[in-house]
Amino acid sequence: MRIKQPIALLAPLLGMSLLLGACSSATPSSTATTGQSAADGTGTTSAQEIIFALHDTPDGIDPGITSNSFASPIIVNTFEGLVTYSTDDGELIPGQAESWDISEDGLTYTFHLRSGLKWSDGTPLTAHDFVYSAQRVLTPATTAQYVNLYTDYVVGAQDYYDDQTKVDGLGIKAVDDSTLEIDLLAPTPFFIDILGMWAWYPVQEATIEANGDQWTNKADSYVSNGPFKMSEIHLGESYVLVKNPDYWDAANVKLAKITFRMIPEPSTALSAYESGEIDGQLTVPPGDIARLKTTDSGLVITASYATTFYDINNAKAPYDNALVRKALNLAVDRNTIINDVLQNGGTPAYTIVPPGYSVDGEEFSEGRSTFDLGPTADPEAARAALAEAGYPNGEGFPTLHLSYYTSESVKMMTEAIAEQLKTNLGITVEISNEDWAVYYDNIQAGNYEVAAMGWGADYFHPMTFLQLFKTNDVNNNVFYSNPAYDELVSQAQAEVDPAKALDLMRQAENIVSADYPVINLFYRANMMLVSPHLQGVYRTTLNNLYFRSAYVVE
Repeated sequence: MRIKQPIALLAPLLGMSLLLGACSSATPSSTATTGQSAADGTGTTSAQEIIFALHDTPDGIDPGITSNSFASPIIVNTFEGLVTYSTDDGELIPGQAESWDISEDGLTYTFHLRSGLKWSDGTPLTAHDFVYSAQRVLTPATTAQYVNLYTDYVVGAQDYYDDQTKVDGLGIKAVDDSTLEIDLLAPTPFFIDILGMWAWYPVQEATIEANGDQWTNKADSYVSNGPFKMSEIHLGESYVLVKNPDYWDAANVKLAKITFRMIPEPSTALSAYESGEIDGQLTVPPGDIARLKTTDSGLVITASYATTFYDINNAKAPYDNALVRKALNLAVDRNTIINDVLQNGGTPAYTIVPPGYSVDGEEFSEGRSTFDLGPTADPEAARAALAEAGYPNGEGFPTLHLSYYTSESVKMMTEAIAEQLKTNLGITVEISNEDWAVYYDNIQAGNYEVAAMGWGADYFHPMTFLQLFKTNDVNNNVFYSNPAYDELVSQAQAEVDPAKALDLMRQAENIVSADYPVINLFYRANMMLVSPHLQGVYRTTLNNLYFRSAYVVE
């Protein structure tokens, strides 16, 4: 998350762990198993009931709309798509579909749904529900933030988005109640991976028709199809999930109840965790990481296919000048941010795509340039780039407005970066912050100059990052545009030969990285705390946290 995702700041980079379900690329798997905890007894846990702390209130929990990773723990545990992820090794596995066929030309996918699927209200779930959900995402009034996951790949999706009367041309059809057919614009080897994203989850037409856009605000109307269903919603305070007896694999779901308690400050959550009031928390306070690593704290470290960066508004002067953007990149000391400010052991990032993806043993990032960037700041080169842009020693450069969303860790990082830019470029920097919902609205509208952000992969493939910079992409919040880049990305999306696609994506990354549309900072992973009495919790490299296989040790 994505974000789609706001910045996750709290862990060192490990090897990527998601096993690809398509193409010829794969990486070793990594399971987020629980460690030992300093909290004794069973805390609040009894009768397979747990309390788990989240720290940011999501901007919405509608899988067809939101791109916010803050919603992920709720959505991925209450809903399920055609495919899902194994909670043993992160491999892509059948979900609501028990199997699928791919035509020889790679253009038609036929999914065979499991027998007897139901919604959490006990009513039947069929292939027609997937068609409805797709059409809903492709209706502009829905304001879906992942509409490109349809329009970029599916026959007739863009036409339907532009004109809903063109339903006959949409390549998503129910052959019968248990068979769904999807036609693609071009062979896309990673399409199955895309289907793991919640934008492709089904939603129930009846509850949306009856409740409109308020259907996600009440537990009674939050009808879902995953291992858990909504029991209580206390906006801004908690979400209570209970086991869904109508889930197709309910017999293997052990937890009876999950309370996601919203505790904004990780340090406050840590106190509750160490006193046994809660059974886990999603992030860890930076200042406590060193201590937690040396004790039996229940600290869980998992790999993450994600990058932390700051957006630069490429459409706004003087940031529309690549030399200015290069100067900002050169002025930032990544090692200081990683080792001194955040103490998270991350790996400095000079490009957008994290390491981890490979084709036949060849790593995507192998041999790539650093684009004149390094782990430490280069003030001389930074000032030279700024001077070449027309601002010698920072003279005449307007006040830089550096913004961030409310977060303890992001505040620390933003303050450090502001000082680095002031010192190394000789410019004036002002800092501002907003709560996430308002903040992200402003990012999408372009109401910012330089802003804290990040991206966690929606699916395990470099394209999930490269699409961020395609002209007019729904998630291109930096408003970057380069026709040569767009063409290479489009070619890579349609290339069926993984090795050739790898080469095209590398070429595209070289172009965008040399234009410095963002300030890349570091590649990240994730840390969380889980008590030893809670076993089977799994966090994928895509930052999805699954409780489907979790259970309490009595």
